[in-house]
Amino acid sequence: MSTQNIALFKALGAKMDYLTMRQRVVSQNIANADTPGYKPKDLKPVDFGKVLNEVTDTGSVSLASTNPGHMLAPGQTAHGEAKKAKTVYEVAPAGNAVIMEEQIINSNQTSMDYNLMTSLYQKNVRMLKIALGAQ
Repeated sequence: MSTQNIALFKALGAKMDYLTMRQRVVSQNIANADTPGYKPKDLKPVDFGKVLNEVTDTGSVSLASTNPGHMLAPGQTAHGEAKKAKTVYEVAPAGNAVIMEEQIINSNQTSMDYNLMTSLYQKNVRMLKIALGAQ
């Protein structure tokens, strides 16, 4: 049995693949920062709940709130606020809409998320090794 057969590792691998593709897209945006008429691209955010449902056999995973101190699941908030829509990209006189600061922030966020997924993967592998007695 390999780690690819475990649902958690499938989900972590899928997230890491998504982050790799997003870093490529952000890199292309930065590379084309001076290209006239270029509009920056980005990947759609992935719904982790949907990915989890696809990789698990149960088909549905939900959070149980058994204590009033527990955090509520998304969509169960009592005091939800409307999310403000993001302003559209600025466009330079040459027709280029790449904002370097925004792309660098996207790149750094993607890199931090990837490092987090790598760390989670490694910690879960170590935990499995300990559980199997192979430290």
